[in-house]
Amino acid sequence: MATLEDKILGEKLQNYCSSSEDEGSEDEDSRSGDDAEGKSSEVVSTSVDPTPVNNWNGTASNTGPKGVLEDWRRFKALEAANREIQAKERFVLAKKLTMTVKTAREEEETKEIDELEDELNELLDEGFLMQYQQQRMQELMTQLQKAPKFGKVVTLKTQDEFLSAIDKEDSKVTIIVHIYNHNVQACESMDGCLNILAGDYPYIKFCRIAADIAGLSRHFRVDGVPALLVYKGGQIIGNFVQLISELGDDFYASNVEKFLIEYGMLPEN
Repeated sequence: MATLEDKILGEKLQNYCSSSEDEGSEDEDSRSGDDAEGKSSEVVSTSVDPTPVNNWNGTASNTGPKGVLEDWRRFKALEAANREIQAKERFVLAKKLTMTVKTAREEEETKEIDELEDELNELLDEGFLMQYQQQRMQELMTQLQKAPKFGKVVTLKTQDEFLSAIDKEDSKVTIIVHIYNHNVQACESMDGCLNILAGDYPYIKFCRIAADIAGLSRHFRVDGVPALLVYKGGQIIGNFVQLISELGDDFYASNVEKFLIEYGMLPEN
C-alpha cells in the first residue's frame, strides 16, 4: 500500500515477478518439476523510475511538491481575490442600504414634514387666502374704530396739560409735540405743516407747546426750536431739536412727513 510520502513524491512501482517468455510443454514442466524442488524460480527484478517532479505544471492525483505548492498558491490567490470581490460587493450593498433605509425617527420626521406641507398647501388655497384677507381687514377696521381720532393740532397751555397729554393717553397712540417760539420763522412753518399732517394722520396725536411754558431754558428757546418730541406709552421715542439745521427756515409738509417717516415716527401711507 502506498504511503503518504509516496503520494507526495509520486508512487513507486513495486517490484514484480515475471515468468519465462515461452512456456514449455507439460512434459518439460514435469521433467523440470523434479529439479524445481531444490531450486527457486528465477526472479527478474524490474523497476520503473518515477516521473521527474519538475517537468509538469498541471494537476493530477499524483504530482510533485513544487506543483502542489504552485497549485496551493493559485488556490489561495483565487480565494483571496474571491474574498476581495465579496468584500466590495458587501460594501456596495451596505452603501446602498445606508442610502435607502431610514430609521424609525427619520420616518417619523419625514411624515411630520409631509403633513406640514399638506397643511401649507391648504393654507395657500386661493379661497382660504381670500377669506383670511377679509377677516384680517375686518379686524383692522375694528381696531381703527376703537382707536381715538384727532385730526387737528392741540395747543397745550400749561405744563400739567403737557404731562396729561402724554401720560393719560392710550398707550397705542403716538404723540408728536411741537415745541415752538413765537419769534422764530421756522416754528411758524412747522405749525402750518403739522396742521396738514394732522388731517392726513388722524390717529396720530399732534400737539404744540411754547418753549417758555414748558420751562425750557432761554438758550433752548433761541437755538433749540423748532423741536419735535415723540411719545408712546408714556415714553419718549424720538427727540429732534434744532430742526432748522435739517429743514431750513422755510419748508413744506411733505418735507416734515418724509423726515418723520425716515425715522419711523410716522407710518407710510
